[in-house]
Amino acid sequence: MAGEPQPDCLFCKIVSGDIPATIVRETETTVAFRDINPQAPTHVLVIPRVHHPDAAALAVAEPGIAADILREAGHVAADEKIVDSGYRVVFNTGSGAGQTVFHAHAHVLGGRGLQWPPG
Repeated sequence: MAGEPQPDCLFCKIVSGDIPATIVRETETTVAFRDINPQAPTHVLVIPRVHHPDAAALAVAEPGIAADILREAGHVAADEKIVDSGYRVVFNTGSGAGQTVFHAHAHVLGGRGLQWPPG
């Protein structure tokens, strides 16, 4: 069921503590941790504690938590000291867009120049 932890979900296992991660921030509704395959000097994932397959589904089901993810992305950028140089927040939705873990999440990227278009 949407919102419920999924036994086969990597990010649900990180939320529960069953899989370790380098956590940089936690709130009642979100967890932020370093990406294990960073694409920039700063690459942090911000995820909801509840399971929804992608950002669009999360926004429909729980818009307040979707907003929490964006707020936390800003806090991560401030903590990582990349606000002044600029940073990117990315939600990949669907395998064709590069989503590999089907639990809503935002990538916070910064610490180097980020080109446009991104890929």
